Amino acid sequence: MLINSLSALSPENWPFEAKMLPQNVYLVGGSVRDALLKRKTTYLDLDFIILDQAVSIARNIAKEYQAGFVVLDAERKIARVVFKGTTVDFAEIEGNSLKEDLWRRDFTINAIAYNPFTNELIDLFNALKDLQDGIIRMVKSENLKEDPLRLLRAYRQAAQLGFIISPETQTTIREFAPLITQVATERVQTELGYLLSHPQGMIWIEKAWKNGLLSDYFPAATENLGIGKKVEIVVEKLQKNWSTLKVELGSGVRNTVKTSLLAIAKLAILVNSNPQKAEVELMRLKYSNAEIRSTIAVLKSLEKLSEIEVLHMSVREQYFFFQQIGKNFPALAVVAVAKGISMEEINCLIERYINPDDLVAHPTTLLSGNDLITALKLPKGPIVGQLLTEIQIARAEENILTQDEAIKLAQKLIAFRNDPSSF
Repeated sequence: MLINSLSALSPENWPFEAKMLPQNVYLVGGSVRDALLKRKTTYLDLDFIILDQAVSIARNIAKEYQAGFVVLDAERKIARVVFKGTTVDFAEIEGNSLKEDLWRRDFTINAIAYNPFTNELIDLFNALKDLQDGIIRMVKSENLKEDPLRLLRAYRQAAQLGFIISPETQTTIREFAPLITQVATERVQTELGYLLSHPQGMIWIEKAWKNGLLSDYFPAATENLGIGKKVEIVVEKLQKNWSTLKVELGSGVRNTVKTSLLAIAKLAILVNSNPQKAEVELMRLKYSNAEIRSTIAVLKSLEKLSEIEVLHMSVREQYFFFQQIGKNFPALAVVAVAKGISMEEINCLIERYINPDDLVAHPTTLLSGNDLITALKLPKGPIVGQLLTEIQIARAEENILTQDEAIKLAQKLIAFRNDPSSF
């Protein structure tokens, strides 16, 4: 690790002119850590600490460059300026000196300060060695107690950096673990989201759970923690035969929701297997309705798979199965295999799902509800939807091919409804 790797933080890479900052300014936190580790990121995230006037300086920069501006913490005098591809936070030094500010930080690797104008590097805690050794070490225990979210953040950063947590820091985390419930749920969910999205996240989620940080949120996870660690292995196995499945696993539950289907799969493993109890757990963590619906759909479909012989499912059963799981099927496939359903069993369902023209997994209608109402002079009501469903199933079973055949089938079904002996 070379100090000259900090050239990545040079003012020439900033989205604003260096002259807008005072000379006694320091970069701290993740940007310094990542530059020293030579971690390349597509998004630049800078954290400056300034002796005074941090909010005013941030406001002036935002005004000058017509960038986004928000005061994050008025009391602690922290503001953010958002450029395209870059976020810049400005904070006034906590305490009376830079040294005092650094002593208030969470982990040594995040407590290195760098002056981009003088190239001065301040390392009070031998953090450069921790970076070289791959260790996350607390600055002091009081800092973790002051903001208990830092307890969970240790696991998130261990996953992201591929580091380990020092023994004394682990001991402190176990001691203060009960304090995590005092943290705003939204903040806990954010850290959990980082872990769920990382390939090594479930390994660290298990450690966090065993150390008491997540056991209150997922009380029934104990029996499934080992299964959770298999998820990434299962994804790689599935990708060998169905590459498009992995692509879908990386997509969001909805365009407006960042949580991926793979994260939903992991959530479905962590929550209670009872859908009603799982919903309570997810609501407590302030997950959105879309995220909750997706997770519950996986749980219910998994329950269905455990009750039947997948290889002997009829076309009708498969049709209603896919109607229930919908676009959440990739998440279900991963959980199902991780929990022991064989690849051979799930294969027949995957083959249907990945084929966009498959009429069982992706049914299309030969005619609309209005077509039925007009052709058969039907009143509007539930029967129209029921008839359309039966037409879709008959088409998937290859019993009908044309609109005329669909209408004739609907006529027979109506006659049967009125007189079962006529069918």
